[in-house]
Formats: sequence, structure tokens, C-alpha cells
Amino acid sequence: MNDRYFAHETAVIDEESEIGTGTRIWHWCHIMKGVKIGNNCNIGENVFIETGVELGNNVKVKNNVAIYTGVICEDDVFLGPNCVFTNVINPRSFIERKQEFKKTIIYKGATIGANATIVCGHNIGRYSFIGAGSVVTKTIPDYTMVVGNPAKFHAYICKCGCKLNNSLKCISCGIQYGKNKNSQIILLQ
Repeated sequence: MNDRYFAHETAVIDEESEIGTGTRIWHWCHIMKGVKIGNNCNIGENVFIETGVELGNNVKVKNNVAIYTGVICEDDVFLGPNCVFTNVINPRSFIERKQEFKKTIIYKGATIGANATIVCGHNIGRYSFIGAGSVVTKTIPDYTMVVGNPAKFHAYICKCGCKLNNSLKCISCGIQYGKNKNSQIILLQ
């Protein structure tokens, strides 16, 4: 036990990793050197976080997730159980392609559902929502829900996680959204 964060006795935390105050790391996790984890994160059981990964504050990583080099999660991101990241487009066991790792950014407040796969090099927009089991093969805009394989547009979504109606108003909390000159969804309030 550390005085700034909690790590279960079965967790392996390599030296030269940075872990923020209030973070909790559970059973059978491996945090490699050079990882940066923010404050008040929750890292579920059997999570592997590879060198160079950055997690912002208040990130929740559910059980059985592997986060590979090149992935950056901003604040308030939710990674559902068994979601999958990649970092090379054309891996081969007999060819080293570390110089070809592609960056994937999961922007503030985004949710990735259980068993979803994120193909590397495709960013996930702010407060977007990737449905369970979806396969992301392109960049997802802010406030967008996608589902399926390959993941396709399903709805626009509020910061609170509920769908927006046709006038881009949240059906749950009432927040109003609009579109900018590039037809991207933006928060009006």
C-alpha cells in the first residue's frame, strides 16, 4: 500500500511509472514503466497497461482490458470490460514494427463499451459512446454514439450519456446542443 494510491498485493507496478493520488489498482494488474495514471482512477482486475500509455484523472478501466503503447485517455474516460486496443495495423510476430505504432486518443468523457475493439490510429471524440461489441475503424466525432461491426452512427449523445432528440436536446437532462459551421455537434449551454 502506498500513501497516495491503493494497489492490491497481486498488482505489479514497475518503477518509473507515475500513479496519481486516490487511484485504486486491483488484483493481477501489470503497470509497466513509463505509464502515467492520473488522480482518482480505478483500474479493475487483470488489466495490462503498456509503456507510454497515459490515463487522465477519473478514468475507469474495467476488468480484463489491455492498453497498449500509443493509447492516451483524457479525463473521465470509461473503458468497459474486455475492450481491446491495437497499436499496429499489420502485426506479424516475426517483424518488429515498434516504429509503426499509431497513436489513439480517447478524448474527455468518452465511453467504450464492453468487448469493443478500437483499431489504432482512430481517435474517439469527447463524450462519444462506443456500443458494446463494436469495432471502430475510423475516427469518431464528439457527442456521437456508434454501434456495430464496423461501428456506424447510431445517435448523437449528451455529456450525461443519453441520446439527443431531433432538435439536438438531451432527452434526459435537457442540455441543448447545436452544430458548428463544419456540422460538428457542439454544446450550446
